[in-house]
Amino acid sequence: MPTRARLTPAIADVRRAVRESFDLAGVTSGELVLVACSGGADSLALAVAAGFEGARAGVRVGAVIVEHGLQAETVSVAARTAEVLRGLGLDPVQVVPVNVGESGGPEAAARTARYEALDAAAATLGARFVLLGHTLDDQAETVLLGLGRGSGPKSLAGMSTVSGSYLRPLLAIRRATTEAFCRDSSLDYWTDPQNSDARFTRVKLRHEVLPLLETALGGGVAEALARTANLLRADATALDQLAAELFTTEAQVAAISVTLDCEALAKHPSALTSRLIKLAIETVGGQATATAIDSVTALVLDWHGQKPLTLSGTRVERTGRSLVFRTTKTLKTGAC
Repeated sequence: MPTRARLTPAIADVRRAVRESFDLAGVTSGELVLVACSGGADSLALAVAAGFEGARAGVRVGAVIVEHGLQAETVSVAARTAEVLRGLGLDPVQVVPVNVGESGGPEAAARTARYEALDAAAATLGARFVLLGHTLDDQAETVLLGLGRGSGPKSLAGMSTVSGSYLRPLLAIRRATTEAFCRDSSLDYWTDPQNSDARFTRVKLRHEVLPLLETALGGGVAEALARTANLLRADATALDQLAAELFTTEAQVAAISVTLDCEALAKHPSALTSRLIKLAIETVGGQATATAIDSVTALVLDWHGQKPLTLSGTRVERTGRSLVFRTTKTLKTGAC
């Protein structure tokens, strides 16, 4: 069991990040928050700091350890992590085994299973927030991955400190700081061997691409990528809000359809046009993929009598100036 740690710069930084996250999200005395903890340095430092700050603020702090079952040692890692956290006063501490599917590849499938388990645990235990241990390094990797894939601004905006029921207190904290936190606290953290497996794209970015960029550009690349994410997120949030306001005045929303005026859509900047189309698709229950939005945009800006589009969950037809979105699920039942 770790001994009581003296206050060091790393411990102070992580504790302060947690405290500020509680304040930002409006976490109140008496409520329960959960920490998603794998036993790695990032999530272990987060859990321990949250337990400390929670005790000072009257906030109950528990933990959920998702055991993916993908490696033989993770069962013992989960049990050992749970024992440490219980010994430090976190309560409740749950180990949740999950079955990881295959959809989208191993990383995506594991992520899906993990978030489903965290959502279920939060609902069962009555926790309003779940804390995640993503660091500034994770943010930089996310932005760089999006750049390499040609993703749009929303993807390049990276992860948010507050995203619904999820809090990410460590997005301004480097991975080296969480490792120092654990060392300074006499905590043994788990190093996942998959984090060194070059078969995974994110591992290549972490160990090959980012170090090369740091050397070529003289350092500070991770921080610069994180700043880029913050700037893009602010812009994306403002555009999302403006699009939502326009949608309430320009969209004719019925029980099973949404109608937009093509001439009005065409006058907007493309960033707003695409967002209005996205809102229309989602309002009728469709999937607003980038391909779907591009296809509908062509009905607005490159109209030459195209046939209606049948997208995932949505049928879109232009008649004169009107662009009508209907849910295909309702159409299949014969309700319209």
